[in-house]
Amino acid sequence: MNNLPTDFINKMKSLLGEEFDDFINSYDDPRTFGLRVNTLKISVDDFLNLAPFDLNKIPWASDGFYYCPDCEPGKHPYHEAGLYYIQEPSAMIPAILLSPKPGDRILDLCAAPGGKSTQIASAMKGSGLLVANEIHPARAKILSQNIERMGIKNCVVLNEDPARLETYFSEFFHKILVDAPCSGLGIIRRKPDIKWSKSPKDITALKAEQQEILEVCSRYVKPGGILVYSTCSIEPEENQGIVDSFLRKNTDFSYDDIRLYLPKSLNFDDPAGFIQLYPNIHGTDGFFVARLKRKN
Repeated sequence: MNNLPTDFINKMKSLLGEEFDDFINSYDDPRTFGLRVNTLKISVDDFLNLAPFDLNKIPWASDGFYYCPDCEPGKHPYHEAGLYYIQEPSAMIPAILLSPKPGDRILDLCAAPGGKSTQIASAMKGSGLLVANEIHPARAKILSQNIERMGIKNCVVLNEDPARLETYFSEFFHKILVDAPCSGLGIIRRKPDIKWSKSPKDITALKAEQQEILEVCSRYVKPGGILVYSTCSIEPEENQGIVDSFLRKNTDFSYDDIRLYLPKSLNFDDPAGFIQLYPNIHGTDGFFVARLKRKN
């Protein structure tokens, strides 16, 4: 990919070292496309027998599959019927690391358009409470439409400032997912123009917002509960930097081991409480996910 910003190139060179050339060349590779079967409406086996698409298994998602873009599954009636959700393969990892279970009380704080909320709900199997919040009204409407399309019955959709939720949900949730607003610099292959839309000043503002969101939502986690933080960024300042800063201030939280939930082939960072995905290594968008646990 040509014409990448100089600041971005220099930062990636410093960060990736010998991996830099492979990283840059990966932007010219074809991107991957994924869909996730909605097991609230159909089993994976029944869907595979029914689907007219060429599908290949995504290693880390039991209900996720790569598809050929020429299949155009978004235009098929099965999509409108809610049999599957079109979702970038790396974006399936946060909900997997959240490990939702039937009966859980779960908050998806920045939920639109609904990929992760619908994935969480599928694992909950209609039991428990899912609160899906989206601060932007237009996006909250899209979120509601996807919740309805997927046939989810145990979800409340909110359109609230995260800080207002503390009045009602202090230490209420077993598990919380924060897919934070970010620079999006991990999805340049999917959205090439994004490389010009974020300046260092923008990153600084986003860091403050990310830190604030993480601090606020941590107060909604029950003792012993789980908090998953994710971004579609490869900027360390937005990822491990945010989480490490949070952990220094909030000593009742710590990294929780993710190796129980993902295949070793994904190459975990050290410590094993987070993973940073790169397109040249994992064949996905750039993505960061950390799993944190609050002490009992």
